[in-house]
Amino acid sequence: QVQLVESGGGLVQTGGSLRLSCAVSGITVSSDMIDWYRQAPGKQRELVATITSGGRTSYAASVQGRFTISRDNAKNTVYLQMNRLKPEDTAVYLCRARVRNYWGQGTQVTVSS
Repeated sequence: QVQLVESGGGLVQTGGSLRLSCAVSGITVSSDMIDWYRQAPGKQRELVATITSGGRTSYAASVQGRFTISRDNAKNTVYLQMNRLKPEDTAVYLCRARVRNYWGQGTQVTVSS
């Protein structure tokens, strides 16, 4: 059974930082592409960052230079380090194992102005 469990969300002020975790079980994170998405109220779900099985990373233009996706193979966990947060980053953040299309339940990030 494949499970993805996000954690690390919370309330932070503008300019602050958070690190989200996506703990994966049932598959190894290095065998799939892992995406971080976010969904804000009334908006479409947005792809934020991706790490491939080979370790290559890519980012949405809106977070480039502020967010970093990384992977710890030993812990089978993918992280999203978010720096210089802005109110428009407020959303539920979800991780996905793309090839197998498994999703986590999401974690709320709220950035206050």
